[in-house]
Amino acid sequence: MILIEPTIQASFGRALRQRTLAVFLKEAARAVGLAGGVSVLLTGDEHIRRLNRVYRGKNKATDVLSLPAADPANEHAPVAGDLAVSVETAVRQAVEFGHPLATEVQILVLHGLLHLGGYDHETDEGQMARKETALRKRFGLEWGLIERSTAAGPKRRSPGRRRKP
Repeated sequence: MILIEPTIQASFGRALRQRTLAVFLKEAARAVGLAGGVSVLLTGDEHIRRLNRVYRGKNKATDVLSLPAADPANEHAPVAGDLAVSVETAVRQAVEFGHPLATEVQILVLHGLLHLGGYDHETDEGQMARKETALRKRFGLEWGLIERSTAAGPKRRSPGRRRKP
């Protein structure tokens, strides 16, 4: 399920196709191997900062948060967890990397789904990065979050080559 906050819908709704994102979410969750449902909240920097402070103890905005379900094995209504995406941050990143906002949101959702699937690029030995790369190629997505943070990752576009999200 995709939930878009009204202010985000008003500001960025044209760039965000809810049905397209819902189809992507379903296919990507299946590809990651998640057994339960996932809800995605498209929000802004201030709201995600509050969520990040409450759930991770970090008082700053971030691009995507993954919140695993407490009991993903609930047979009545299996739920893998929730994702929160800051569309405001996604817009800045989309401009920085020269692709549409919808592409950036998909990249963030895929990254969050991998975390819900138990992957953790901060502690593993490259498993999440390899899985993210394979799934990005499968879905035709550009650079992933892990790849961007490595020295060998893609170069950011120069200001003259940026496109609007």
